[in-house]
Amino acid sequence: MTDFEFSKALETEFSKLKNSVESLNSSLEFISLLRTIGYGMLLLAFVDLVEAFVPPNFMNPGWEFQTMGRIVERVAVPLIGLVFVFSGKLEKRSAWERRFLALLSYLTLLVGLLYILLVPLGVVNTIRLYNNNTNQITNQYNQQLSQANQLEKRLSEATPQEIENLLRSQGGSLNGRNPEEFKNQIASSLTQAKQQLKTQVETSKSAGRLSLFRSSVKWNLGALISAALFITFWRRTAWARKNTRV
Repeated sequence: MTDFEFSKALETEFSKLKNSVESLNSSLEFISLLRTIGYGMLLLAFVDLVEAFVPPNFMNPGWEFQTMGRIVERVAVPLIGLVFVFSGKLEKRSAWERRFLALLSYLTLLVGLLYILLVPLGVVNTIRLYNNNTNQITNQYNQQLSQANQLEKRLSEATPQEIENLLRSQGGSLNGRNPEEFKNQIASSLTQAKQQLKTQVETSKSAGRLSLFRSSVKWNLGALISAALFITFWRRTAWARKNTRV
């Protein structure tokens, strides 16, 4: 190989090395950008979590159930943020950031366990809400049914003269109709109204039950999936906890 050929080959290798270094620097800059975005997403997730618990209303099944739903439905933001923060592993990390990564890795295990604990809480609150909603609808139905029965009783005991006086007080009249015929007509209307009321109650119970159970299945399954993802993240980031004191 002549000196010229050797010089040309050396120049080619140097050019390749330079391109590799520039590509590496570009990759590190992109990873640094991802980490910055990741920290921002984690901060936003923390603010959102605080907002979900303010004002607190523990022991209220409705509040607890809705808060659980909000936590489960917004789990994507912290998960993506963690992926961005841990990108590039330990490359270009300061000492404090290495310790912080180890802390975050441990926290993912804690968060995963907390999501598991949301499942029994969600099941219990589903049962409590179902019972509360059923009792509320039943009480309203019984109250309206009682009013209808009282009206029906008063109507059955009313004399023809009382019926005519009642109509006059309301600005109406029998218009030549038999009072007994009028009583039967009103009684028939009350019977239909009670049947419609019963149908509406059953429909309300069915719709409320379906909506509640759909949300319960969605959020409880979401909590289990979230727990699995956080625990998997903890297992896959063991490198962040090695030889690092938190």
